[in-house]
Amino acid sequence: MDYVRWQDRPQLRRPVLIAAFEGWNDAADAASTAVRYLRDQWSARPFATIDHEDFYDFTATRPQVRLVEGITRRIEWPENEFSWAALPGAARDVVVLLGHEPQLKWRTFTEQVVDLAKDLRVELIVILGALLADVAHTRPVRVTGTAADAELVRRLNLGRSTYEGPTGIVGVLHDAFSKAHLPSASLWAAVPHYVASTPSPKASLALVERAAELLSTRVDTDELRITAADYERQVSEVVAADDDVVAYVERLESSAADDDDMTGMEMVSGDVLADELERFLREEHGD
Repeated sequence: MDYVRWQDRPQLRRPVLIAAFEGWNDAADAASTAVRYLRDQWSARPFATIDHEDFYDFTATRPQVRLVEGITRRIEWPENEFSWAALPGAARDVVVLLGHEPQLKWRTFTEQVVDLAKDLRVELIVILGALLADVAHTRPVRVTGTAADAELVRRLNLGRSTYEGPTGIVGVLHDAFSKAHLPSASLWAAVPHYVASTPSPKASLALVERAAELLSTRVDTDELRITAADYERQVSEVVAADDDVVAYVERLESSAADDDDMTGMEMVSGDVLADELERFLREEHGD
């Protein structure tokens, strides 16, 4: 872990790791917003970062200048920060990784994450992502789950990704976790492509709720629910001003109504997922 900078080394109870990365795997900022919300709701405490110097092209991901109290200038660099918290209502802790997708040295970057997960004896990794899709903003957000570990797929009734093509850091990390024999899964939210440039708290809310169910913990989502409702109202107002867009959204709604046999995570209740996850981890670790 040559690039990990530790501020503290927490003693964790059967930890799980939940992560998201701004960038290619984060349509409408849905995944990073979801993990940031979880981190804040759990009052997670930072304990380590990955040094940014070798992993970013700063002409593409530029550092930001901030004013502190309107006087002092401060440079904020792209960060990958680890924090930890006790999961409410669960006999385990959570490690939260929130970062920016790197541009350089992906294999070295993934080695840092894998080695840290091993060092902390993480039992499961869940990475949140969001993608653009032909879905209507008025419909419930479709969240699907995938995993590489065959036993995890079977236990949690997830799917195996059949995607072929360019991938992001999420795909590379899952491959690295699989080779390291660390169980990992992804939760993906579908975001309407016609509002791709607008942050989607509705998709973030769906990811937060599904992640909380999977981890068998509690999260107060009132603040996010209010923001999500306001988002849907504002998008509907914009859509209503264009007859062509109205017709297009109506076609998406009709198509969704004919295709409500969603696969993956949406087929299973949160209680079932949590029970199966606990059973899987007990059998994996013999306790």
